[in-house]
Amino acid sequence: MTTAQSFLFFLIVLGGAATMLRLVSRTTPTVPYPVLLAVGGILIGLIPGVRLPPVGPDIILLAFVPGLVFEASLALDLNELWRRVVPISLLATVGVFLTVVVIGALAHFGLGLDWPSAILLGAIVAATDPIAVVNLLRQVGAPPGLKAILEGESLFNDGTGVAVFAAVLGTIVSGHPSAFDATLRFFFVSAAGVAIGLGAGAASVLLLRLVQEAELEIMITLVAAYGSYLAADIVHASGVVSVVTAGIVVARYGSRTGRLKGTQLLGFWNLLAFILNAMLFLMVGIALPAQRLVAVAGLALGAYVIMFAARAVPVYTLLGLSDIRGSSIPWSWRHMTFWGGMRGALSVALALSVAAYPGVNPQVSVIAYGMVVLSLLVQGALLLPLADLLGLSHPAKSPAAQSKSRWRMHWPRRGQ
Repeated sequence: MTTAQSFLFFLIVLGGAATMLRLVSRTTPTVPYPVLLAVGGILIGLIPGVRLPPVGPDIILLAFVPGLVFEASLALDLNELWRRVVPISLLATVGVFLTVVVIGALAHFGLGLDWPSAILLGAIVAATDPIAVVNLLRQVGAPPGLKAILEGESLFNDGTGVAVFAAVLGTIVSGHPSAFDATLRFFFVSAAGVAIGLGAGAASVLLLRLVQEAELEIMITLVAAYGSYLAADIVHASGVVSVVTAGIVVARYGSRTGRLKGTQLLGFWNLLAFILNAMLFLMVGIALPAQRLVAVAGLALGAYVIMFAARAVPVYTLLGLSDIRGSSIPWSWRHMTFWGGMRGALSVALALSVAAYPGVNPQVSVIAYGMVVLSLLVQGALLLPLADLLGLSHPAKSPAAQSKSRWRMHWPRRGQ
């Protein structure tokens, strides 16, 4: 087959597998759909004789991340987000730094990695990606405050996590790793990303005020999402920070005017996010470096245990400081926030991207990949039982139950 035919075949395989796994997920409600996708991707990648196009970090970062991050920004409940701004801000800033330092220190002393490699490993997996968690919490009707904390933390620590990663990688590649150089790089990539995002978001709002057609609204937001990422990437700023900023500016405009609610625009972004997520989790499984991972399986398992344990430091410390009396953030929320700190496609993209850099330990990329896969399989498989155990399942408040209730209100029973 030609290159174009191979690419088309790849998309057909992804689409067919995503559809079949969606049907399977209906019979296994205890396992989230993204986890099934990752398992399906791993099985596809292990089929002998199947040759699919390689999945590189550029594809994930440029094609998938801007769309997913922008959609998440549009879908935020800004009022609930503002009510939880203190814990979210602490988790997405101080929490990221604590995660990097704790994982780096434990990986250095426990796994024997050198300091630059250990800190880089921590930076790769610093950002959480609780897509499976948030989807499950929506299904079971969990409290909106808990969903806001998980979504807000994930969205904002994507930005800070990538900024920290870029700073750490930059100082390692320079040949003279130092905390001071990494700090300067972090502030540059973050500030430049925010500035570009503000500009892209403001320009989008100005254009949205001038148009009424849904097609133009969709086109404007698409350009804002991918344009802000590309502009930041070109000047070596944080593309994720830029997209998050642009998305929140547009979401705030939509929240204040009410124009974007229930429109084709949100429907388009919901559909796009579903497609991107389905393909991305499959690609995460397909790109698994199985042979190389077997060689460092012990290190990967040890690193995952370290990452899992390190999650407890920022969660229980920072959420405890945010709510000393324990009245607004119950312990059940804290436990779910701890368990829900899964890693996903963004960490995979960062792990794949460091493999080609000189001066970087090649084992770091493979170990990080293994940590992400274990996170999805272990934590993801036990999400629903944990939600039931913590009393977070309220079926009557779930979207499906509310929809059924509305249907019953509109359609009287027989004999009435």
